[in-house]
Amino acid sequence: MALAYPIGALQHGPGVEKRGKSDGFNLMEVSVWPTLGQRCLRRDAANCTAVENYDRFMGRYATGLAPKLADAAGVCAGMRVLDVGCGPGALAFELAGRVGEGNVAAIDPAPQFAAACRARIPDADVREGVAESLPWEDGAFDAAMCSLVVAWMNDADQGIGEMARVTKPGGTVAAAMWDIPGGGLQMLSFFWRAAREIDPSIPDEQPRAGVLEGDLVERFGRAGLRGVIGGTLETSVDYADFDDYWQPFTGGAGPATGAFYASLDDADKATLRNMVRASLPEGPFTLPARAWLALGTVPG
Repeated sequence: MALAYPIGALQHGPGVEKRGKSDGFNLMEVSVWPTLGQRCLRRDAANCTAVENYDRFMGRYATGLAPKLADAAGVCAGMRVLDVGCGPGALAFELAGRVGEGNVAAIDPAPQFAAACRARIPDADVREGVAESLPWEDGAFDAAMCSLVVAWMNDADQGIGEMARVTKPGGTVAAAMWDIPGGGLQMLSFFWRAAREIDPSIPDEQPRAGVLEGDLVERFGRAGLRGVIGGTLETSVDYADFDDYWQPFTGGAGPATGAFYASLDDADKATLRNMVRASLPEGPFTLPARAWLALGTVPG
């Protein structure tokens, strides 16, 4: 069985919609999302900058995806829920709005992300740690979820197994991961297409866990989950202009994109920018994004 949670027809031409009036997710327009300027631990400027860069780079996509993943998992009042690989808290913040901060737990291996999530959701149980060794007892949650994380687990099968372990019998495990090989994250596709024109020797990365169709479903099955179903989740991000899109690439927010950008001299950086710029519309525009979804039930 396949599920889809579409946002409507967004694609014009190659999938980029030239936009006049805002009709998608714009990080700067969502006042309910606590920015680092509102809640960041200001004494740690370096960590604040790293989190702000992430929010502008991938966080705005994660925030748009969060309510769709929570809907798919059936998260509602009265549940206790876990966000694995919470980052600065996009999904955890959405979950807190549904079940209350005190019923949310979250974990991330990056101290600066865990701190940002804790600052945004003060009453949640936010910890530093990894998916492969979750510090909660068996059956502690009604649902365990991870958004855009499986590909970055050291051992994805172990991480999903741990999510199943800490979820009570009959509870839900849910995961979403970008369809990167299928062009599901155009924000990155435009960058790497231009990068390979500058440096054709850039190797194609071997697909990570969760990014291929059916991979999450197979892993859920191996973890012993029942009634596993797969599908897709879609979102979009509105950009005010090209600079709104481009600036996070220059700040090193993405590990791979940041490393490539930093390796270029000034002339090649300008060339890369101009090539990407030529691929995108003038003025405001919208980029769609698509993630694979898997849902499963803990037996018992």
